[in-house]
Amino acid sequence: MMRATAIRPHRALAFALSFIAASGAAHAQLAGRPFIHDPATITESDGRYYTFGTRGGGLVSDDGWKWVEGPVRPGGGVAPDVIKLGDRYYVAYAVGGGGLNGGHASQIRIMWTRSLDPESPDFGYHDIGVVASTDGTELADAIDAAFLLAEGRLWLSYGTYFGSIRMVELDPDTAMPLPDSKPVDVAIDMEATAMMFRDGWYYLLGTHGTCCDGPNSTYNIRVGRSRTPTGPYVDNMGIPLLKGGGKLVANARGRGIGPGHFGLIDLGQGVQKFSMHYEADMDRGGRSVLAIAPLLWRDGWPVEGENIAAGTYEIESERSGRALQLATDFVRIDFDARRSFMAKPDTVVPPVPDQSLKEDSADWPDGKIAADLGDYMVRPHQLWTVTPVPEKGGWFGAPCYRITIAGTQRALAAGPASAVSTVPAYDGSDDQLWQIDQLADGSYRIRPAKAADKSLALVAIGASTPVLVPFDPESDSGRWRFRHR
Repeated sequence: MMRATAIRPHRALAFALSFIAASGAAHAQLAGRPFIHDPATITESDGRYYTFGTRGGGLVSDDGWKWVEGPVRPGGGVAPDVIKLGDRYYVAYAVGGGGLNGGHASQIRIMWTRSLDPESPDFGYHDIGVVASTDGTELADAIDAAFLLAEGRLWLSYGTYFGSIRMVELDPDTAMPLPDSKPVDVAIDMEATAMMFRDGWYYLLGTHGTCCDGPNSTYNIRVGRSRTPTGPYVDNMGIPLLKGGGKLVANARGRGIGPGHFGLIDLGQGVQKFSMHYEADMDRGGRSVLAIAPLLWRDGWPVEGENIAAGTYEIESERSGRALQLATDFVRIDFDARRSFMAKPDTVVPPVPDQSLKEDSADWPDGKIAADLGDYMVRPHQLWTVTPVPEKGGWFGAPCYRITIAGTQRALAAGPASAVSTVPAYDGSDDQLWQIDQLADGSYRIRPAKAADKSLALVAIGASTPVLVPFDPESDSGRWRFRHR
């Protein structure tokens, strides 16, 4: 389960803004310079978001969309993780191991600071010691640490393909091992683990496959679950993780190859995402980059979701099943019911063409037109073209979007006093930019991207009225389905 201020990432996606706009890639790529390997839990500190990677480098972001080089973590080492406990940020990192200089002899060390911002008076790291180690001869490797705070107890998982993944309990007040805590073997054939807690289940996520070979890396993220943090963990087919099991969560997508290092991002209001790195971003020369994708839950298992791709859609209210549309007069399709219904079986009846935009729009007013909801009939005033506009920014792995009536420049816009309408032409102003985030059940939340009140979202009031009011994650009224035309 995610800590209140912690948001965990791990291994990359990509950017190339012009590529997104041209291709409509479902997985929006992160902006800036998101180059990192083995990223730690994304953690908020003093209003900004931080992650750290192997060899001490890190990234920082104001919005989870644009990432640039951040403060350097001391200590070096590999595959860190971060958790906030009280007023301290604890960082776990490995020195040695991984088959590198020290073979598989390694230590996981802990340090803390009261701020991750080097400009803060509370910034300053304090090394407090070793929480786990391996001697190089035992079948384990003390690297790739990951924290979980759940049900008042603090856990650390660690390990690689060399031997087993281990779990050890730490003191939540100090992040040091409890006096009687002993490491427990919980999985094999994985590395770069992470943990979640949800609905009474502990989830152990790990990276299978091979790393560090660019576009030839076979990394993929898999999961097992248990009712207790020390296992036994099994996958959806009942195969124990101690026998190499694991249900697939994420694999290669589009131009991103080799996802690994899962990290939960709990953004509140029912929105969960996860971070990872891609071993190779093909649009960035095969470099390892940070990535963020929606996190869905199906039958009690986490799965990778999708950002909305460029395309034309019916936008359907989960509350009523009715479609978002222009509030215009209904235009009938010319149709001879008698010719159709009374035709003999062998009579050739020509197809009925779809209503054209010209026919539907003949009497539309020139200025603003309100939006409402109606029964979906595949009419032009119910068809919306959704286009990523990453140059306008984004939020945690998803770009801003413009939403226009298909075949026109008429754009959905946020108005005053919670109103939603359309304006004659999209001009890129803030009121015409939308954030679309996938929710855990696969539906989507639509909110004005630049609104000062971040709680506002497009919500169906009754069966026919869309308005902008605070989103309620417990209600279907603010959930939408995008149906491809």
